[in-house]
Amino acid sequence: MAELMDRLSDSLLLEILERVADVNSLGRLKAVSKRMQQLVQQVSVVVVKVDSVVAGEESSLSARERILTHFVQFVVGRIVRPLHALQHLLGREKRIVAEVSRHTPLEVLRNFRAVQSLRIVLPRGDVIENGVLLRWKAEFGSSLESCVMLGADSVINAGIQKSEHTKSVPLDNGRIPESFYGGDMKLRVIWTISCFFAASQRHTLLQEILLDHPTLEHVMVLDADGQGTMCMDRDQLLDFQAKAAGVVSPILSRGQVPLLNIKLWYAPVLDLPGGIRLKGASLIAIRPSNQPVGFLSQVMM
Repeated sequence: MAELMDRLSDSLLLEILERVADVNSLGRLKAVSKRMQQLVQQVSVVVVKVDSVVAGEESSLSARERILTHFVQFVVGRIVRPLHALQHLLGREKRIVAEVSRHTPLEVLRNFRAVQSLRIVLPRGDVIENGVLLRWKAEFGSSLESCVMLGADSVINAGIQKSEHTKSVPLDNGRIPESFYGGDMKLRVIWTISCFFAASQRHTLLQEILLDHPTLEHVMVLDADGQGTMCMDRDQLLDFQAKAAGVVSPILSRGQVPLLNIKLWYAPVLDLPGGIRLKGASLIAIRPSNQPVGFLSQVMM
């Protein structure tokens, strides 16, 4: 087997390793030989799968209780080193970033010095509501640049519901109905705050990794169940690094939240291609007030 490996060029082996990408698999391959160890350190595409979740009590909390928990975690995460000290503050069974093979992503990634594309996969979304559709995507540079959230009270197969209307229910002259401003509005405020804190939390926890890997050109943190995605492209990473260079201790300093514009679109019933019907469909866009809200076509792609 070793003789067959020796026949392969370094460039071919490196191409194979970059297609593997998974950090745990790459870690095992490092033990094969010194040559493989050197090649693994040159891999530019890495995927880190966080293999455990915040356990126990938090999963049973209501949406409002989770918001308070996220707020406390967010504030504490801005004051202490989030990947280490926060574990001690919350206890062994309540980790914001779970261990990957008993190491944090920061520790695991120190073995890779040429990473250009990084994807961190979390086991599930932070906002869990039975029967509710909730998806969000946020982009950051040194601070929030945009966040878009799609939510719905329920998702049904409209093709099976023969007795119901087959078209979207129009609003009264394009206005949101008065009934929306009761419980529906409160629920969407909860969704918005929860998604915003989840996105900001991921950005905070990435900061040490970003400073430790100046070669990065694309970063994505996403949930395995598809609920949320936080991403940064090359220009946004350069913006973060430029702002961080002027701060004595960027990890310990509290990031400033810019003034934000929030816009909401709502439809009581919305039919999508494929016979999918959303009830109480809501699209919420968040962006700094000095930038226009007309960015949905770019963010949702």
